[in-house]
Amino acid sequence: MPIITIITAILLIAVGVGGRMLSDSPSLTILIPAALGLLLLIAGLLALKAGLRKHAMHGAAMVALLGIVGSVGALPQLPALLSGGEVQRPLAVGARSLTFLLCAVLMVLAVRSFIAARRARKAGA
Repeated sequence: MPIITIITAILLIAVGVGGRMLSDSPSLTILIPAALGLLLLIAGLLALKAGLRKHAMHGAAMVALLGIVGSVGALPQLPALLSGGEVQRPLAVGARSLTFLLCAVLMVLAVRSFIAARRARKAGA
């Protein structure tokens, strides 16, 4: 799970930095996915150490949840964007939708991992 978290972090950083490079707006909110990615990268790197894995992965799940909650608002505009319709700030809709997707996948995988770890602990006890 730490490697998946690190890969997700790198992808989120790419979304944020790429969005910033494509944007002509002076707003720094496009870098929010990169900030989430940086937090996930730290958690993923900490999780490589066995003694910190449990806490780091729970922290990563919390960051993923923040990403989901913060980006879910873009999803209603996504069908219009994908069909070529007109949306306000299409770059923001795209970046927020990608952030939602990446964080949601990470959250699902984290929950599955937590369940598997709990079952393994019960089976070993």
